[in-house]
Amino acid sequence: MNNFITVLKKILGGILIIVGIIGLFLPFLQGILMIAAGAALLHNHWLDGLIKKLKVRICRK
Repeated sequence: MNNFITVLKKILGGILIIVGIIGLFLPFLQGILMIAAGAALLHNHWLDGLIKKLKVRICRK
């Protein structure tokens, strides 16, 4: 059961990150919020670094 929940979190986190990246270009989706939620589910250090880079890039504009 625990493995099922872990796999489900990874799948949902990946979907949220993909939707978040799409949301960066579409005005009706909250891209950063979706990416942050996906990263929270995945809690991966690589993704945390990616999110920090995206925040810096987006806030500069």
